[in-house]
Amino acid sequence: MNAPAAIDRPKAAELAQTRLTIPGMRCAGCIAKVERGLMAVEGVDAARVNLSAKQVTVRHAPSIDDLVLVDALDAIGFEAQAIGQAAAGPQAADRELIKALAVAGFGMMNVMLLSVSVWAGADGGTREVFHWLSAAIALPVIAYAGRPFFSSALKALRRGRTNMDVPISLGVLLATGLSLYETATGGAHAYFDGATMLLFFLLAGRALDAAMRNRTRSGIAALLSRMGRHATVIAEDGSARRVAAADLEPGMLTLVAAGDALAADGIVEGGESAIDNAMVTGESAPENIAPGDRVLAGCVNLQAPIKVRLTAVADDTVIAEIARLMEDAGQSRSQYVRIADRAARLYAPVVHTLAALAFVGWMIAGAGWHQSLVIAIAVLIITCPCAMGLAVPAAQVVASGALLKKGLLVKDGSALERLAEADIALFDKTGTLTLGEPVAQLAHVDAHARPVALALAQASHHPLSRALAKALAAQDVKPAEISSPEEIAGEGVFAMSEGQRVSLTRPLADGGATAAELHIARQCWTIPFHDALRPDAGQAIARIAQAGLESRIISGDRDAVVAGVAADLGISGHGRVSPQNKLAELERLKSAGYLPLMVGDGLNDGPALAAAHVSIAPGTASDASQQAADAVFIGEKLMPVALAVIAAKRTMRVVRQNFGFAIAYNVFAIPLALTGMVTPLIAAVAMSVSSLVVVGNSLRLAGAAR
Repeated sequence: MNAPAAIDRPKAAELAQTRLTIPGMRCAGCIAKVERGLMAVEGVDAARVNLSAKQVTVRHAPSIDDLVLVDALDAIGFEAQAIGQAAAGPQAADRELIKALAVAGFGMMNVMLLSVSVWAGADGGTREVFHWLSAAIALPVIAYAGRPFFSSALKALRRGRTNMDVPISLGVLLATGLSLYETATGGAHAYFDGATMLLFFLLAGRALDAAMRNRTRSGIAALLSRMGRHATVIAEDGSARRVAAADLEPGMLTLVAAGDALAADGIVEGGESAIDNAMVTGESAPENIAPGDRVLAGCVNLQAPIKVRLTAVADDTVIAEIARLMEDAGQSRSQYVRIADRAARLYAPVVHTLAALAFVGWMIAGAGWHQSLVIAIAVLIITCPCAMGLAVPAAQVVASGALLKKGLLVKDGSALERLAEADIALFDKTGTLTLGEPVAQLAHVDAHARPVALALAQASHHPLSRALAKALAAQDVKPAEISSPEEIAGEGVFAMSEGQRVSLTRPLADGGATAAELHIARQCWTIPFHDALRPDAGQAIARIAQAGLESRIISGDRDAVVAGVAADLGISGHGRVSPQNKLAELERLKSAGYLPLMVGDGLNDGPALAAAHVSIAPGTASDASQQAADAVFIGEKLMPVALAVIAAKRTMRVVRQNFGFAIAYNVFAIPLALTGMVTPLIAAVAMSVSSLVVVGNSLRLAGAAR
């Protein structure tokens, strides 16, 4: 036999890229099916699934239309649409899942109430009435709550495939059909309670998983939203007009008012001011700008109007490049589910085979079709992987709740698993190890000069002036009387006090440190500012070290500043690290076998947060960084990061225990079902008890964050 011809893959330079959303992806098995199905399309070079976002990114020849990819996915049972056409798909599916769970819970409780009377000994006409009442409740409940499983199983079967929902659907439908037969013929047993209970616990497990997975990152949108949406463009005749950011072109001259965010990258041509560039560079102090300086989209003009000649717009801006880095890094994260894929592929055929063997074997043994079918149904139900499915999400939910009480929000369901695996921690400095706010140092400022400094600081809107005023007010300093205060952008505040010229200005010599100069007549005081460490940074780093992680600093701040913080904490550090270099450092560490934890807050940390094995951002971080991170901690303390590492390791111990119990349950339960010692109701109860044991064991994690 000749080997099939290899698919001719296009050259990388000729590739196009398409992103599709697939709301129906639910488990690890879906990943392999989607990627294999797309790779079978001639001209497709690569397909990478992001399960958390329920998306797939496809690199392919430009001649391939989106519809070809959509049709290929439809052929294997997955509905898909291009990004932007069905953004609400996953959210709508989740709402339907919650509705189905609520309906199943209602039906299960009411049917169980009726079943108690039958179990207590009701017979004859009373038992028949209760069975019919159970049927009246259970049938519409099963029809509605079972739709997520029935529709998925039907799509798979129509295309000659099976998935995990096929045996689940068979078990529910067979139990319901047999129960109707028993009710109609006056039989002693009906299994409506088992069917509704099975649906409820399965939906509960799926809802827990969906709740964790569907905290999808909208980091790219949050990042790009920082760009100004409009700009004031100055024409050659001096007239001005508002232009949408999407319509801007390189070479345009724009006027940026104080308080406005820049809509594109450019060069300052007129005016002096200060900009808030922290979200892009990581620098905590405002940056003074003058003609000839470069400014970036997303930066905020703080003081005076400036004129900017645009050099890069839309997708060519630095902020857009960072967004692309975040997107590419985020896609690689879905690889961790590959191990679970193998187990998912085996589940359906194994369960079908066991149930079929049970039915055939008992028929051969002479048990009759009724008893044989009851045993086969019991096998289908008792092998339901509910305990296995809850082993991870139940532990994650409890541990996440414990961490939330300590000030850390876990956003990604797999974050705790990856956090437990981390073996090195990389910290940004500004706003992460430090509070991200300048603090004035007043030790060398004479007491008689402080009231003047406060009065000048209160007359300015500059961030350093606000920090100085805050520090002086904390010392109960009262402002002096000043007259004719004047703030000059880029220079400082000038006034008169008791007939003397006073001012608060930027230092004439830039020594690399953030400072201001207070002048009273001929006297001068230099007021340095520093970014204070979080109050428990040292203790948190020590706890992280006790947990087995080495800590390092990689920051966009100046080398000298980073070195000082690193020395205070007793760890190594590097400054002047660009977003691209942070990403490269993470990739280097991962290539060397490390599993890095990244903790950062600025836009420059976004790609690194997305690329790290696991990531955490402070609550004061940019929207994009918070969205890119797996967890967010709030407040001034860094200890929640250390507690997260400790809780993650405890969580994974419980997860392994849960898996061990789930495996042991199946080892003992399946033989009992095959030998006819278990009815469908007992099977549903056993499955439910196994789930409760897993949940109960997971509840021990309520005190994990200590």
